Parts: sequence; C-alpha cells; structure tokens
Amino acid sequence: MTLKDRIRRFRRSAWARAVLCWLIQAYIRVVFATNRWRVEGGDIPARLHGRGGGLIVAFWHGRMLMVPRATPRLAPVQMLISGHPDGQLIAGAVRYFDIGYIAGSSRRGGLGASLAMVRRLRGGDWVGITPDPPGNPPRMASLGIVKMAQIAAVPIVPLVFATSRRRVLNTRDRFYLALPFGRGIFLWGEPIEVAADLDDDGLERARRLVEARMNELADEADRRVVAPSALRALGLPATEPG
Repeated sequence: MTLKDRIRRFRRSAWARAVLCWLIQAYIRVVFATNRWRVEGGDIPARLHGRGGGLIVAFWHGRMLMVPRATPRLAPVQMLISGHPDGQLIAGAVRYFDIGYIAGSSRRGGLGASLAMVRRLRGGDWVGITPDPPGNPPRMASLGIVKMAQIAAVPIVPLVFATSRRRVLNTRDRFYLALPFGRGIFLWGEPIEVAADLDDDGLERARRLVEARMNELADEADRRVVAPSALRALGLPATEPG
C-alpha cells in the first residue's frame, strides 16, 4: 500500500475524521480569540432578519475558515457542503458552532439538496453557500446561487473576512489560512435581490453582480488589515491598513 493510499484510508476512517474535525474547530477558536476583530455591516443581516424570511450568506470557498464566527445567531444557520470527504470534515467542524449542513453543492447538489435549501430558506433559516464550487475557478460565481435565491425569493448577502497575518495556500481555491496574533475584519455586503421574473440573460447579469460584489468586498477587506507591501504582492493598490 502506497503512502497516498494510507493517507486516504486514514482520512476516511470515522475516528480520524472526528479528530480532524475537532482540530479544525479548535484552530478556528484560537484564531478568533487571538486576533483583534472588527465587524462592518453587521446591521445588514440583522435588518433583513427583522423583515422576516431567510437569506443566503455568500462567501468564497477559499475564505470559509472564519465564517462560523461571523454569523450572528439571529436565525438557524445551515451551510451547503459537498458530500466529498473534505466536505464532511467541514460539516463536522461547523457542528461545534451550532451550524447545520445540507449535503450537496450549489451547482450539482441534486433535487434533494435543492428542496432542502428552499424549505430552510422559506422557513426563515440562513443558508451559507460558496458560489465557486469545486471545478470552478476560484472567486468565480456559478449560476446556482442566483437560481436558488430566485426560487426561494430571498436575498444574497456577501460575507468576507481578512486577517493581517495569513497564508494563501497553493490550492485550487487559493485557501486563505488566517493566523493567530494579528488583526481581523468581517465585512458584510449589501443584499442582492434576484427578481422572480428574470430570464436567462437577467440571471447571468445577477451572477456577474454577485461575483463582482464579493470580489470587491474581499479586496477591500484585505486593504483594511494587510500591510502595504503585502497588498502589492497580492496585486492590490497599497493603502495604509485601517
């Protein structure tokens, strides 16, 4: 048996998944506790909750690590998570934060996942979705999220975090690994409404809007906390962090 096979078998064993889930949630707690955090736009989800109904919280796949600590407990929170073994690790970790999950993906979750999301959203839950699913380029939204918002008649609210100390890993999704002992920020974006009567062209415009808003928010979050020299390395205009 090769080393790769041994690692795969280890990750698929129930006890190994349990240990890894615990380690992931512990790391999230350490990073949250050891950074100085600001939250901007937190009144947006609160305002939407006040008018009733659910909402979709949109965050990039590579920036999901700290999302469990960003969502205020105003409504039950679910996350749409792939049935892939890596997705099951995420599902196990977010349960420590009282976040449920729906098995599937925004692109090919199957009828069951779609019906579960609609039911949860119409019942007033918040559902977290990464609109750049596996197979998509990072930070490029698929149509799945806008179609779900249209069907469930709920808004899409972008969410992003950034930290002054981090590593951007060389993975497909350019995973943003927040590190302890720095500064952090959560930014909530204005809601994006998807009209019920949009045709295919209208849905594509809505998809591009979601993508643009989320990328603008991610770049702005970096500008707020990342040093100017690091911003230049990321290809962003260097401004003094706030």
